[in-house]
Amino acid sequence: MAYTTINKSTDYFNTKLYTGNGSAGHSITGVGFQPDFVWMKPRAFSENHALYDSVRGVRERLMSNSDEKQETRSNGLSAFGADGFTVNADNGENKNSETMVAWNWKAGTTSGLSGGTITPSSYSFNATSGFSIIKYTGTGATATVPHGLGKAPKMILFKDTTNTSTYWGVYHKEIGNEYRLTLNTDAARQGTSANYWSSTDPSSSLFYIGSNSRANASGAATIAYCFAEIPGFSKIGKYKGSNSADGPFITTGFKPAFVMVKNMDTTLSWILLDNKRAGYNPQKMALFPDTAAVETGDYLIDFTSNGFKIRTATGALNGNAQDLVYIAFAEAPLVGTNNIPATAR
Repeated sequence: MAYTTINKSTDYFNTKLYTGNGSAGHSITGVGFQPDFVWMKPRAFSENHALYDSVRGVRERLMSNSDEKQETRSNGLSAFGADGFTVNADNGENKNSETMVAWNWKAGTTSGLSGGTITPSSYSFNATSGFSIIKYTGTGATATVPHGLGKAPKMILFKDTTNTSTYWGVYHKEIGNEYRLTLNTDAARQGTSANYWSSTDPSSSLFYIGSNSRANASGAATIAYCFAEIPGFSKIGKYKGSNSADGPFITTGFKPAFVMVKNMDTTLSWILLDNKRAGYNPQKMALFPDTAAVETGDYLIDFTSNGFKIRTATGALNGNAQDLVYIAFAEAPLVGTNNIPATAR
């Protein structure tokens, strides 16, 4: 039986739905904690994803579907609050009468990090939930950077925030340490090259970067979102597609709240589903981290008490004999240290 020290997953991750009002100072509450990383997207009209974090600072936006550098948005996210965040009048964060979704993660520790050949300029980490935000300056040469998690991260999202036209680099344990994915495109995994991660998986204290500009452009301020697997709270893995509507079942050890999938073998979009936008099985309201497209109900997954079941033959979730990688976060653990079991939907 799976046990976890995180009995309340929403202390560290939560999805928040809200409706924009088109006005400055719109306070969004009900997240349950002060977020350090907020990823938001309009649901019903085409608009870029907007990613903000406490390390780079409020108003500093990145876009998961774009290779553009960081930009300061005076009308974007303007504050992180004790129970959520505040947005101004930008359409991507607060268009009047439009439905929005925001995925929120908590980090929180901002001192005590050391080690590595590159010293981060700022950071926030949470070893309990396995999440850290690390900002550092690239050197263009093989290097190591501390991540603060106390166990090896299995997925890291990298973005050069200084230079324009620099793609997101994605390390995922299941694709191999000489390969990468690209968050802002639908490309299959690419490699083989030691220039990405120095042909070395992260350790319990450090991640490794080569000379490739996606993670280590010389002189570039770079952000890394690091995720370690925490039993009962997060799962980072791989499954084999079957091209059947009665698709594979993936065991996570918890009832999912968030699942993001990428077919690593072919050119198809990333798929992102959560437990709030549809709110019932099958979870089908997909958004696509690599595009500005509206959500669509064509991607079917059942969330169960201990994992998720693919209910579609579409290649983006279930390509025949193809490998698909994923990251998932919990709504509730199957069984926590309080011995209260999660229930199926």
